[in-house]
Amino acid sequence: MLTLNLIGAGRLGKSIAQLAQQSGQYRLAGIYSRSLASSTAACEWIGAGQVAAQLTDLPPADLWLIAVPDGAIANVAAELAQAGVVNAGAVVFHASGALASDQFTPLAAQGVSAASWHPAFSFAEPARAVHTFAGTLCALEGDAQAVTALSDFSAAIGGQPFALSSDAGAKVAYHAALSMAANYLVTLSDLALQTTAKAGIAPEVAQQLVCSLMRQTLANVESIGPYAALTGPIVRGDAATVAQHLAALPNSAQAPYRALGSATVALAGKRLANPAAMRQTLQRKEG
Repeated sequence: MLTLNLIGAGRLGKSIAQLAQQSGQYRLAGIYSRSLASSTAACEWIGAGQVAAQLTDLPPADLWLIAVPDGAIANVAAELAQAGVVNAGAVVFHASGALASDQFTPLAAQGVSAASWHPAFSFAEPARAVHTFAGTLCALEGDAQAVTALSDFSAAIGGQPFALSSDAGAKVAYHAALSMAANYLVTLSDLALQTTAKAGIAPEVAQQLVCSLMRQTLANVESIGPYAALTGPIVRGDAATVAQHLAALPNSAQAPYRALGSATVALAGKRLANPAAMRQTLQRKEG
């Protein structure tokens, strides 16, 4: 059975350590965080592991999960390297969506295998996270040994691992894609709801209307892809309707509509007979 050390006893760290312990393939060895109280509480909640009062008290382990805020990862890596507590050949990894494995450069120089591992999952409540984690996609980036070890780890706790490109900037591009898919979908729904208010639609009906259409559209994207799923006045070449939309939109939705409209023209490609005319309509500002 492989061993895991946890540094950072927050919601993600507690959840992953519990999943690892429950897998029967990994054993939680040590837990360390800046707060001894939080480390103790995490140890009691997981029902395994030994609390370390300081980094140098952590035992050797096969895997080291650094589950601290993004801004603290490099500092923890430097402290671990200075303390010399991570055994050569071990795998050290963090769970940041934006940062890559280069945060562990001081440890890699000591023969430690390094990676970034990002589960596309919300760890808002650990108990719920443990019960609903199965099937979560887990992005991997780092040296070959670490990626292989964490691919096995992901599968053992119920995740679906996949590798990112090793090119510089790949991890940031991955995180930007997730941010657009999650955050901007929320913003887009808010803009749509602002616009339904101009139509006099009751808020509860408007939310049902917008969310239902979004769910249907996402299902289409998942089954047939963005290009085939595209519908509406832009792909139909209906410039007159697009112009009417622009005249009716609240000010807050004007710029996003134009920007997303231009991206939609590009996506439509050959399906759009006169893309230049549509771009002109999108760029035209009245008054």
